[in-house]
Amino acid sequence: MSPSEASPASAAEPVTELPAVAPQLRALRRRASLTLEAAARTAGLSPAHLSRLETGQRQPSLPMLLALARIYGTTVSELLGESAAERDAVVRAADMEPTAAGGWTYRQAGSPGRAMQALRVQVPYGSQGDIVRVHPGEEWLYVLTGRLRLRLGDATHLLTPGDSAHFDSLTPHRIAAQDHDGVELLFVHTLLQSPTAVLCLGPTHGETP
Repeated sequence: MSPSEASPASAAEPVTELPAVAPQLRALRRRASLTLEAAARTAGLSPAHLSRLETGQRQPSLPMLLALARIYGTTVSELLGESAAERDAVVRAADMEPTAAGGWTYRQAGSPGRAMQALRVQVPYGSQGDIVRVHPGEEWLYVLTGRLRLRLGDATHLLTPGDSAHFDSLTPHRIAAQDHDGVELLFVHTLLQSPTAVLCLGPTHGETP
C-alpha cells in the first residue's frame, strides 16, 4: 500500500492485545487459496515471519493488517474477528470498540464489507513512523487532534487539526505523529476485494522519518 522480514517486522511485537488475529489470519489465507509462501511474498514478508503472525508469536502493525486484508480480499474487521453487523448504515459511538495494532489504536467508523473502510485512528509519537506503504486505491484522512507528518513521495506535509489529505495510494506514503502527544485522525481507504492485489510494506533505509 519490499523488503523481506527485516522491514515490516520492525513494527511487530509479541502479541498482547490481539489474541484473535492469529487464527483469523491463517483461516482467511486458506479461504483465499493462498499458500504461506505466496501470501508472504505478496505482502513483502518472509514465510517465517507470516508464520509467526499466524501462530500468535508476533503482533501485526495496522499497516500490515491493511495489507493482509487487501491480499485476502477481506476487511480489517474480519481479520480481527469483529462481528459488527453487515451493511449497517449507522455506527454508534458506543459500538466503536478500540483495538490496538502495532502501537496504533483504532475504532471502526464504518460498516464492514463496503468498498470504502473508515477508521478513527490514534497514532502515538514514534509509532510506525518508518513504515512506507504503496498499494492500489485511494486514501483520505482528516486530522482531529495533534499534528500529523505525512510523507507523499518526495514531499513532506505537516497537517494540523482541520487539515485533510486525499491521495492515490500508489504514491509511496508514510504517516507519523509530529508531537509527543500523538495525533488522532479519521482515515478512509478503498478496499480492493481481490486476493491478487499487490501490497508493498517496509521502512525506508538510511532516512529518518
